[in-house]
Amino acid sequence: MIALNWFDVIPVATSVVFIFLVQVFNVYWHILTDDNAEDIEKITCLPVDTSATTPSSSLSSANVIANGNGKLEKQASILDTDSHEDEDTLSLENLFPCDQTEIYASKKISFIIDELIQTEVNYVANLRKGLSNYGKLQDCEHLPDGLRGEERQKQLLSNISEILELHEREILPLMLRNQRDLKGLFDEFAAHFEKNHLYCYVTFTMGKKSSMQLRQEHREWLQNYQTSIKDKLGIDSFLVQPIQRLTRYPLLLQQFISEFYKSGISCKPVLSAVCKLETRLRRQLDVVNQAEEIPNIDELNEFDLLQQGHFRRATEFEAQHFPTRKKYRAKVFLFDRCLVCTEVRKRRLAYRQHYNWEHVELQRPLELATSNATKTITLLVKLDKGGGKREEYSFVAAEASVVKQWLQATHKIIEIARYEYARRDTFSLPMDLVLGVGLSIWLIWQYL
Repeated sequence: MIALNWFDVIPVATSVVFIFLVQVFNVYWHILTDDNAEDIEKITCLPVDTSATTPSSSLSSANVIANGNGKLEKQASILDTDSHEDEDTLSLENLFPCDQTEIYASKKISFIIDELIQTEVNYVANLRKGLSNYGKLQDCEHLPDGLRGEERQKQLLSNISEILELHEREILPLMLRNQRDLKGLFDEFAAHFEKNHLYCYVTFTMGKKSSMQLRQEHREWLQNYQTSIKDKLGIDSFLVQPIQRLTRYPLLLQQFISEFYKSGISCKPVLSAVCKLETRLRRQLDVVNQAEEIPNIDELNEFDLLQQGHFRRATEFEAQHFPTRKKYRAKVFLFDRCLVCTEVRKRRLAYRQHYNWEHVELQRPLELATSNATKTITLLVKLDKGGGKREEYSFVAAEASVVKQWLQATHKIIEIARYEYARRDTFSLPMDLVLGVGLSIWLIWQYL
């Protein structure tokens, strides 16, 4: 038996009480931040008295994303079925492992999986070789001045080293260790999208234009350098591989799904996992393609798009700017910190305005608020004086489905903003640190 006395119990009890008080404080602080997060939640469309807006609009507002209490329970009224169209089917069949033997018995499916893994091996090897060829140009004696310096090197190759690191340390190893567990392979791959690890492809695409311009300016020197190192493909072929690889993933998965159905295989957990991954890849590819237009935005002056957080989506609308009564074809870019409006002018985009999320609301026509047929969104801006609002923009999409997808993307940004706001200034201690301190106090008390 271990004899305990009050001197042994008090330090441990004090530590437990301290941990409990920290957690209670965190919960209390979280409730306060939810109540004070009204500025962040003004993104959403709450019912607004139309008399507070300019008379130029006959639209009244309807709840788009949040209800009047600033909660997100009623988002399904707009986002409904498409919000989780790619999630795993909630059935018992997907909760338990299935026999994957019949999958590997199909020669065509086995060939597709082998191609997926082998091309990944080749992709990593090609990126590694390309970086060894062009990643150390600063060591060349006769390097042109226009290619000298770390900034020029980054402009030339963008973040391709980050892409190589992701695939070399994460993607390729997960494929190799899950060769006989396809559900594990697809689920682990999809988890990287949830963690936004493949955003590096968006960053790479945003730097594509400046890289091409720099290569064009020094084309002759780069060709001579290519000959000197006996590189058969060249830097252009090297730098096009990331986008080619990202495009190849969904094509291979579509082949896998097609053969899965043709073979009559009944392993639904694997099918659900591969469909989820294929959807994630297609969505990521859409964002990457849209990001290619960001460098085409002119007239930014001192506004830096790179400081606005992650790029999420670009959508084209017919826009009307109420203060100037100007109508034009617009492309609206969604970033984590703001919404950017541009005017489409042939092959370029002219910057017009940007609005931080905490200063805007989005509205739809009241008569269409409960349906999915609306093509119109009204953007309102908070006024500093009096707490009122004014109508700023009316966006009209070509199809109602475009509006729905745009609102889904906006909703995700809202959730991120609310989470970051709730986490701000939260006092929290790691549990292992607290327990370690408690144990140290007990040992000191026991033996001193």
